[in-house]
Amino acid sequence: MIRKATAVWNGSGKEGSGHVSTQSTVLDKTQYSFKSRFEDGVGTNPEELIAAAHAGCFAMKLSFNLSGIDFAPEELEVTCNITFEEGVLSKSHLVLKAKVPGISEEQFAEQVKDAEENCPISKVLNTNISVEYTLN
Repeated sequence: MIRKATAVWNGSGKEGSGHVSTQSTVLDKTQYSFKSRFEDGVGTNPEELIAAAHAGCFAMKLSFNLSGIDFAPEELEVTCNITFEEGVLSKSHLVLKAKVPGISEEQFAEQVKDAEENCPISKVLNTNISVEYTLN
């Protein structure tokens, strides 16, 4: 399977702007710029897209893990905070709120750790990854 996205940039790094599109068209010429990356401008940025990808991938991997041990999650809400400092992604911190009826804390912690280490986006990121969670 191959998935693709396209970025188009026009102009200089600081004054220029660009847009990104995905194969699925969920993102279709979505704006990004210096201001949306380094200030509070309108549009997306690469770090935000990585955060979305990591949150989504982790949630899906954890769901597969839990289902594999016969615990269907009611809800897994994952927020990913990407730290971008001095031109480097230095950290990806996942905050999980989970509703998984009947599972023990020990069973859940084991599945969370596996998802943290083995979701495909975790494997591709060359950064410090951490997870904090609440289980209801």
